[in-house]
Amino acid sequence: MNTLDLLTTRRSVRLLTAPGPDAAQLETILQAATQVPDHGNHTPWHFVVVQSEAGWQTFRHVLGQCATEIGGEAARKAEVLGQMAPLMIGVVAKPNLNCLKPKPEWEQVLSAGCAAYAIQLAAKAQGFDNVWLTGLWVNTAALREAFACEEHDKIIGLLMIGTAQKTADGGKNTDLSELVSYW
Repeated sequence: MNTLDLLTTRRSVRLLTAPGPDAAQLETILQAATQVPDHGNHTPWHFVVVQSEAGWQTFRHVLGQCATEIGGEAARKAEVLGQMAPLMIGVVAKPNLNCLKPKPEWEQVLSAGCAAYAIQLAAKAQGFDNVWLTGLWVNTAALREAFACEEHDKIIGLLMIGTAQKTADGGKNTDLSELVSYW
């Protein structure tokens, strides 16, 4: 797949199954994530990888704690989330605010967002589909504690990665008229 095809056809896919990336593919995915603009080598991100059965058991337990915290239908959604894909990468923005040349916190959070997108693209380039999830999960005390978040850290998302259970739609033609201004 060439770069432009990758950029114009990547879609979120929620129905994922095994196989997921192997160790070498995961290494490539994570290396790609570290190549994004990081604002003066601040590397303002951290990744939490869940792929082993023990890791999934721990993650499901944390999701149960999150569901209790959220209430409502969160318990049912936590069960679905805990079975959604063979690989999950949590992306945490970890702004470095105590350095000699600090960059604005918002820029560092954007860098973490770029890292998350690079993960999606690197996974897709290797034949895996994925979806970036946020919702109430990323703001729960239980998940923040499990991901070792400090005060200024933000969980950017939970990236679910695997093989699509059904073929995703190809590209879409976006009407740019309302999204772009030309000067």
